[in-house]
Amino acid sequence: MKGKAYLKRRSLKEIGDRMDFGLFLWMIVLFVALFFLSGIKVLKEWERAPVLRLGRYVGMKGPGIIYVFPLIDRIPKVISTRIKTMTFKSEQTLTLDNVPVTVDAVMYFKPIDVELCVLNVEDYNNATYWAAQTTLREVIGRVHLQELLSHREKIGEELRKIIDEKTEAWGVKVLSVEIKDVVIPQALQDAMSRQAQAERERIARVTLANAEYEAASKMVEAAKLYEETPQAITLRWINVLSEISSKGNMVVIIPAQIPGAGIAPIGLLGLNKERKDEA
Repeated sequence: MKGKAYLKRRSLKEIGDRMDFGLFLWMIVLFVALFFLSGIKVLKEWERAPVLRLGRYVGMKGPGIIYVFPLIDRIPKVISTRIKTMTFKSEQTLTLDNVPVTVDAVMYFKPIDVELCVLNVEDYNNATYWAAQTTLREVIGRVHLQELLSHREKIGEELRKIIDEKTEAWGVKVLSVEIKDVVIPQALQDAMSRQAQAERERIARVTLANAEYEAASKMVEAAKLYEETPQAITLRWINVLSEISSKGNMVVIIPAQIPGAGIAPIGLLGLNKERKDEA
């Protein structure tokens, strides 16, 4: 009986050992499977991933499903190839005519050579930002305030060209730069407002004077025409009477003699002459 019990206990122990060993093997297999599956990555359509194998660049992968060997390959960063928007501004900077201004701008850019973005610069976003900032200061110092206010598109295009030349070595393409706002001191704003108001008043006075001159010239021409053509003043007189009578219930007194054009024969000078003749 004791032998049978001993054999039974031994068989149960062997079965338990086998189960423990099998579970251990399954755990190893599962660990190895998870280890190799951890190298599977999924990148979006606009994403690219540089791969470094033991510290050396081996290529760019993506989009879609990619595989990197665990512990051997490394992806330092995932780069987006979509257009990016960056706002930047210059702190108070002097223009060419020594006016302190603060300029806000927005820049649109995108990485076109992802390898250069990884290999030639540590952080292409930060580098592009500071290149735009310093370039904005340089351009402001080369233009007058009036040009900065009235030719924003031209200055934005100049900014784009200069920044694009700086970022070309980093694989970054600057698409456009737009000037959002130009802030000038309040005292200068008041002076410009007074200047604009004075200019508008000058234009209004000149316009009024030109209108008076044109009206007087036309009146002189009309008087000469009436004097040369008596029938014209007669027709005009009839037209005036017709307009007056159409205003409503009005009594119109028509003089017996239709006035003529030119200087009247009996005026102030004529009366003085007649009085002298009578004397």
